[in-house]
Amino acid sequence: MPQLVDPDDTTPLLRDDASSDDSQDEDYRSRWRSIRVMYFTMFLSSVGFTIVITSLWPYLQQIDDSANASFLGWIVAAYSLGQMVASPIFGLWSNYRPRMEPLVCSIFINMSANVYYAYSYLPRTNNKFHMLMSRAFVGFGAGNVAVVRSYVAGATSLKERTSAMANMSACQALGFILGPALQACLSFIGEHGFTVKIIYLQFNMYTAPALLASVFGLINILLVFLVLREHRVDDNGRQIRAINYTSEDRVDIQEETEETIDQVAVLTSNILFFIIMFIFAVFETIATPLSMDMFAWTRKEAVLYNGIIICCIGFESILVFLVVKIASQRVGDRPVLLVGLAIIFCGFFILLPWGNHYPKIQWADLKNNSLVSQMSEATIASNSSLEPTGCPFEQTWCQYVPAIHLAQFITSDILIGVGYPACNVMSYTLYSKILGPKPQGVYMGWLTASGSGARTFGPVFVSQVYTLLGPRWAFSLICVLVVGAIILLSSVYHRLIAFSVRHGRTVE
Repeated sequence: MPQLVDPDDTTPLLRDDASSDDSQDEDYRSRWRSIRVMYFTMFLSSVGFTIVITSLWPYLQQIDDSANASFLGWIVAAYSLGQMVASPIFGLWSNYRPRMEPLVCSIFINMSANVYYAYSYLPRTNNKFHMLMSRAFVGFGAGNVAVVRSYVAGATSLKERTSAMANMSACQALGFILGPALQACLSFIGEHGFTVKIIYLQFNMYTAPALLASVFGLINILLVFLVLREHRVDDNGRQIRAINYTSEDRVDIQEETEETIDQVAVLTSNILFFIIMFIFAVFETIATPLSMDMFAWTRKEAVLYNGIIICCIGFESILVFLVVKIASQRVGDRPVLLVGLAIIFCGFFILLPWGNHYPKIQWADLKNNSLVSQMSEATIASNSSLEPTGCPFEQTWCQYVPAIHLAQFITSDILIGVGYPACNVMSYTLYSKILGPKPQGVYMGWLTASGSGARTFGPVFVSQVYTLLGPRWAFSLICVLVVGAIILLSSVYHRLIAFSVRHGRTVE
């Protein structure tokens, strides 16, 4: 059996640099080319989600005036529900067949669903339900995240894993930046845009992003076909013959399957990931309605300003990923996860309403109400625009819950922009290490499903609690949830260790 050389621990992940014979050198380069395709797939998946997230609410209001903020929660949740259903399916598929198959299938579903979303205005009735279905199918296509994570986890050694996962998260953050940035740029097309009559398409600031996401999907499919190859390595970086590997021209080290995985650590990791994704789903869902209620922004202003804010958070996340890669090498993955949760708690605690300044009430809902007599004519005139702005009167808490100031909103964004990416990358880095060198498709499918479940229940939870009880109750409950996550992590801290460390093959 030929001697295979481990990758240099200090080799940057984005360089093709190996010191072995020609065959091994080509194998090394092919492995990292394929990993980069996975990075790009994650990037495009992130773009495909965030490119419409800030315009969902105004688009929904435009095509169906019967929809309210509670239904928005269901639409945001539909994406994650679809992903939750699809992730274990695609994960299982990738364990036994070449990963190209589930990737191409899922991306094609995603492309078709984005086109469906762009045409959701076309039916004469029930437009909000068509939007709901389109987002569910977009989410189903996004179930390929389980395949991407399992591939990167299986194609990297233990020492490469954190950096590879951080790089993948950085690509996800870049997509997180570019999506809202593109939406903000496309907002200048306007709400009416123009019509392509031959295909009955209204090309405007709401449909253009979804169509652009479909074009990105086509590019992704081409890259998967042309570049992706199957690779798996053990914790030391030595090649393992993958179940779904089809080549017969190399000799590999057989996988060891006797040791068992710590199922308590697996379950705990899934719960922590659920909480982390639930918290961020709440944040991304409520940002647009909250800013419109508290700052009296119009629909167009909310799309533009929240797009800019999310872009800034994305840039901040990239810096966090760079710091995380260094910090995890110095202090370990678990302390970084713990600190990230503490920062998230601070972010939501700051967002709690304080003081005696109250939000502006939508004048359109007050003009036939007795409270209008208490308002000055100047106040009514200042609100007299084609589009009502401010906190809707039917949300009764608007009358007694203090307003959230813009400084609070921005500070919270900054803190959550630090805590969330650190927790995100550390949670599934730890998870992949706990699983070890065994095929991870199904396990990664369950992790993605738990995150998708969180992103299903999170928007529904916050839309209902926010609409009925207001931000004070919504964000207080989130603070309690974060404290619970910190307690859970502390209680099983000693079990969240790598598979090879647990079985004494390597030292932590």
